[in-house]
Amino acid sequence: MTLTEPVIIGALSPSRAGDFMTCPLLYRFRVIDQLPEKPSPAAVRGTVIHAVLERLYDLPAPRRSVAAALELLAPQWERLLADDPHYAEMFADDAEQATWLAQAREMLERYFTLEDPTRLEPAERELYVEAVLDGGLMLRGYVDRLDVAPTGEVRVVDYKTGSAPGPDFEAKALFQMKFYALVLWRLRGSVPRLLQLVYLGGGGEVLRYAPDEADLLATERKVRALWTAIERSLESGEWRARRSRLCDWCDYQALCPEFGGTPPPVPDRQPGDTVRSSRRAATDEL
Repeated sequence: MTLTEPVIIGALSPSRAGDFMTCPLLYRFRVIDQLPEKPSPAAVRGTVIHAVLERLYDLPAPRRSVAAALELLAPQWERLLADDPHYAEMFADDAEQATWLAQAREMLERYFTLEDPTRLEPAERELYVEAVLDGGLMLRGYVDRLDVAPTGEVRVVDYKTGSAPGPDFEAKALFQMKFYALVLWRLRGSVPRLLQLVYLGGGGEVLRYAPDEADLLATERKVRALWTAIERSLESGEWRARRSRLCDWCDYQALCPEFGGTPPPVPDRQPGDTVRSSRRAATDEL
């Protein structure tokens, strides 16, 4: 018998699924139009902090200290600047950049009040995962950290440089984690034991959730429904704008009907590669 690769009808990451739920027009601008966005200081700081925490676990456990993390900060910022010097244009002057770096240092110090990295040995960091559902929809993304207990139980960890959400927004935050858990379940055949969001903004907080199969089946139904809605918009060419407080951070207000703008004609393009890590998507703190 010859095994054939499944036909991929499209791909979704948690970020792009979140875009469509927030505002279908935002999804269109990012995925179909592929319009550029200005980097925000908050999102770039998230990128740098994620890089520091990833590399912190390259060190032997006894050396994973606050001082070691802070020593990694400047080199990771300089590496990012070397890749794209335009990041320096985010700041009006050196004083503003210094304040931004000081806030990053505070977040790294806060991390050590939430977890003890000397007692952890992650199985994976910045793990790319993908799984194809029946019907051909590919789900994929990057998991910040995967911890595996000696008994085989899996904990999925994601770092957030924003503040912990209030009760009304917890479900939205957990959707991303359930999405990752669904992919891992389909890949490995077992449901992750724990989902953990580590919030480094505000006073710092850890949000934990233990999913079960019913949770992940519900997540799969939601993802399928989202893709059906995306396909309807692709067929009709209609991408509805949805106003929310997140509009304050949107680069596309000048093109949005909610703000008196006119979107450009819809390009003849399908949403092929829709995955970006949360760091590159510049939405980490929103």
